[in-house]
Amino acid sequence: MPVIAPMPAARPTRIPNQRDGTDEGAVAGTTVDHLTETYRAHYRSLLGLAALLLDDTASCEDVVQEAFIRVHSARKRVRDPEKTLAYLRQTVVNLSRSALRRRILGLKLLSKPMPDMASAEEGAYDLLERDSLIKAMKGLQRRQREVLVLRYFSDMTEAQVADALGISLGSVKAYGSRGIAALRIAMEEPV
Repeated sequence: MPVIAPMPAARPTRIPNQRDGTDEGAVAGTTVDHLTETYRAHYRSLLGLAALLLDDTASCEDVVQEAFIRVHSARKRVRDPEKTLAYLRQTVVNLSRSALRRRILGLKLLSKPMPDMASAEEGAYDLLERDSLIKAMKGLQRRQREVLVLRYFSDMTEAQVADALGISLGSVKAYGSRGIAALRIAMEEPV
C-alpha cells in the first residue's frame, strides 16, 4: 500500500511576491499622508512649473490641483514614495500641454466676428449716392460710359479695355478722363 503524507495544518497567510520579494498582502504605493506632505512641501514649486508653461494664474492652479487629484487616484501605482514628486511634475507638464492644445483648438474654432453693420442712415446715403452715380453715368456718351464701366467696375486694365472695345490705348485714356470730368460735374463734386 502507498504511504500518504499528511497535509500541513495551515497555509502561510502571506505569499512572497516572486518579482521583488515583498509580501502581496502589504499595500504598495504612496500613502495619503505622504501625498499630503508632498502637497505642503511642493505645491508652490509645481505652481511655478505650471506658470512657466502657461500664462494664466487660474489655469496654473487648476493644472496643479488636477495633478494632485490624478496622483491621489493612482497612488497605488506609484510604488516608490520617493518618486511621487517626479510623477507629479510629469503630470503637471502633461496637463499644461493639454491646456495649451485646448486653447489653440478653441482659437481655431472660434468664428470670425461679423463686420460692423452700417447704420440705416449710412445705407440710405449710399443708396442715394449710387442712384445719383447711375443717373450721371446714363448722361455720359456711350464710349465714355463703356470705358468707365470696363475700367473701374470690371477692374480691367487700359490695354484690356482697348482690346475689348477695339479702340486704341490713347482713345481709352481720352474717353476715361473726359468721362470722369463729366461725372464730377454731373454729381456736383469739386474738381
